[in-house]
Amino acid sequence: MSIRPPVLGLGAGLAFFTALAAAAPFAYVPNEKSGTLSVIDVATDKVVKSIPAGDKPRGLALSADGRRIYVSDQPKNALAVVNLESEKLESLIDLGESPEGVSASPDGRYIAAAVEVSNSIAFVDTATGAKAFSVKVKGKNPEHAVFSPDGKWLVASAEEADQVDIVDVEKRTQVAQVKVGERPRGMAFTPDGTRLYVACELANATYAIDWANRKVLARIPTGTFANGVTVHPNGQRVYVSNGKDATVSVIDTASNTVIATVAVGKRPWNMAITPDGRKLYVAAGRSNAVSVIDTETNRKLMDIPVGEIPWGVVIR
Repeated sequence: MSIRPPVLGLGAGLAFFTALAAAAPFAYVPNEKSGTLSVIDVATDKVVKSIPAGDKPRGLALSADGRRIYVSDQPKNALAVVNLESEKLESLIDLGESPEGVSASPDGRYIAAAVEVSNSIAFVDTATGAKAFSVKVKGKNPEHAVFSPDGKWLVASAEEADQVDIVDVEKRTQVAQVKVGERPRGMAFTPDGTRLYVACELANATYAIDWANRKVLARIPTGTFANGVTVHPNGQRVYVSNGKDATVSVIDTASNTVIATVAVGKRPWNMAITPDGRKLYVAAGRSNAVSVIDTETNRKLMDIPVGEIPWGVVIR
C-alpha cells in the first residue's frame, strides 16, 4: 500500500529548509527491538528525540530533499516513509517478504531495498510513492543494495553467496557479478566511483573491486565477521565494522592495507560518517549504543545510548 505524501506550501517549505540548515547535521539510528529512530545531534552527540518507525526498522535512506527517511520494516514487509518535519509515519509501501538494506539513487528518483525471501531488489519511485519494479538477483537472501555514484548500477550482496550481483538500472536486469568471499555484507563506493569495497563476513576480509574492469584488486584481512562499510568523503580511508571482534578496521585506499583498529561497542553493524569526514558513527547492536570515532586520531570518543538493537546510521 502507498499514500502520496502531502505537498508543503512555499512558506512551510522555506521554513523547513531554514530549520534544516540551522540544525543539521543529525544522525538517525533505527532500533530494531524498540521500533524507533533515535535522532542524534552530532554537534553535541546527544539523542534529542525518538521517532516511531514501524515494528522492526532496519535499512534506511534519506530522500534527496532531506524531508523524509525511508526505513525497511520486516514484519510489515514494507518500506516505511517517515516525514521528518511532522516526525510521523507518513505511509507504507509494500515491498515483499523480509526487506532489509535500503539505499537512495544519487538523483533521488529511486529507493532500492533488498528483499530476502524473493531474492530480489525492489525499486520504489519516490515521485509516486509506489514500487516501480523488482529485479531478481542470483545471491540468496540479499541484504544490501547500493547504487554506484553515477546511478547507472545497483550492486547487491547476499547472505548465501560468494559474489556481488550487478544490476543495470535502466535495463532493469542483473547483467554481471563479481566473485568475492563468503557472505558479502556491507558495501560502499569511493566518491569517484572507481572502486567498490565489500565486507565479507565469513571470509573475515574486505575486497577492493576495480569497478571499471569488474575485478578484485585486493583481499584485505580485517576483523572477525566483517560487516558494515563506510568510505571517507575524501576517498582515502575505508572503515569496516567487525561484528565478533567489536572493532572497526581502518583501511588506507592507497595501499589497501589496514592502518588502524578501533575498539567500539558490541556487535557493530552499519555506520555513517559526517559530511566533513571528522566523525564516524557506528551502530553497536548488542550494546544498544552508537560508538563515535574521531577519524583524525582513529580513537573512540564515546558511546551514545540509543534504543534496543540499533542496526545502522544515516546522517542528514
